[in-house]
Order: sequence, then C-alpha cells, then structure tokens
Amino acid sequence: MSWEKTQHRLRDSCSHRVPHHRHLLTMLSVCTVVLVVAAAALASADSDTHRHDSNLEIYKRLFETKRKDQLNALKNLVELNDINQQYKIIDIMLKGLFKVLEDSKAVLIAANMQADDPFPMDDKIKEAYSHVVENTAFFGDVALRFPRIVHHYYDRNPDWGVLLRWGLRFCNLTGVFTGGAHQHVLSLMSQELGIIEKSPDFTNPYRTERDDVLHTAEAFQKILREEEKRRRKEDKRKEIRKGPRISRSRTEL
Repeated sequence: MSWEKTQHRLRDSCSHRVPHHRHLLTMLSVCTVVLVVAAAALASADSDTHRHDSNLEIYKRLFETKRKDQLNALKNLVELNDINQQYKIIDIMLKGLFKVLEDSKAVLIAANMQADDPFPMDDKIKEAYSHVVENTAFFGDVALRFPRIVHHYYDRNPDWGVLLRWGLRFCNLTGVFTGGAHQHVLSLMSQELGIIEKSPDFTNPYRTERDDVLHTAEAFQKILREEEKRRRKEDKRKEIRKGPRISRSRTEL
C-alpha cells in the first residue's frame, strides 16, 4: 500500500472517530449534569424534610404549653361547684368548639392538607391545623370531666359525632399525640363516648365520688328542666324586644 493511500485511510479513520468521541463526551457531560441535579434535588428534599420535622417539633412544644393553659381553665370550671353554671358554660363552650372544628376542617380539605403531611408553613393552614389538634384534645378533657353534660349534647347531635371522628383520625396521624399522655386522653374519650369499644378495665380517672353525687340522674334532670325554662324565658324576652312588625300598606308598596 502506498504512503498516500495510508495517509488517506488514516484521515478517513480519524474523521469517523472524532465525532464518535465527541458524542461520548457530550453524553458523559449530560449524565454528569443529570447526576448533579438529582443529587441537589435529593439534598433539597432531605433538607425540607428535616426543616418540616423541626417545625413539627417546635409546634409540639407549643402544644404542650397550650394544653397546660387549657387544663388550668378546665380546673377552674371543675372547682366552680355550681352544676347549673357549669352546664351553661359548657353549653356555650361546646357550640363554639365544634364551630371552630367545622371551619378548620373546611380549610384543611380545601388546601388538600393531609394529617401526615409535613407540618404546614402557610399561616392559614397552620392555624386550622392547630385548631383541630387543640380543640379535639380539649373536648376530650371536657368529656372525661363532665361526661353526663357532654353526653347530653353529643348523643343528640350526629353532626358533632361526624366532626369528632374526623378530628380524632386527623390527630392520630399528625404525630403530635404519639406516645404521650395526650394520646391516652383521646383513647379514654373515645371509649367514654362509644366511638370505640370500651376495654374491660376502662375507668374514667377524672371521676370522683363528688362527681357521682352531683351528676345523679335526678339532679341532672332538674338542671335540664331549669335550663329549658331559662331558655324559654330568654326567647320570650327577645321576641318582646323585637316588638310587632309594622306591615306596610298596599299604597306604600
């Protein structure tokens, strides 16, 4: 083979190989970029997870403080020693509590917020989240300390039952109650209200002999009758304050 032919074949060979090498280098560069981007995304996701977990831990500490405030307020109600006043206060309290629970549920559903999602960062969703968790726990406290009064309302209001069951499911999935005394409160309350079957050894640890005396069927029925009379009188006073409506004559229409 002549030298000229050899040079020509070498040039042809190189001309075919160079694009091939360039193609490989391009592919390697693309793969490297993809790996870097993927690693950055994983690192970011891991960072987000830690940040959200940290926010949940911060909220759990705030929740403990909130629970102390709730229990102190409830202690004052228990020590009131006036079942009639207790009835009136709990009446107002529960209506407000379930209204907040209903509104908060609507916010969370609209935001597609699941209980086991990372702790929310949006202020509106965060507020709804905390309202569900805190009000469900507080209702448990009230139900265990005033079971007869709570049963009077709860058993007659199926909408409250639906809301409470939803709230309990939400709370149990958040991680806020896991392994703590507050989880025990939810369990006891669920048994007290018949949401779950009572265990053979179920007892209400907050019931005392004095509670049994104050909340006998006869005493409680008397309170209910007095409260019903009070409400009827209040309704009549409202009607009197409104006064008769003055109908407009046809000539004025």
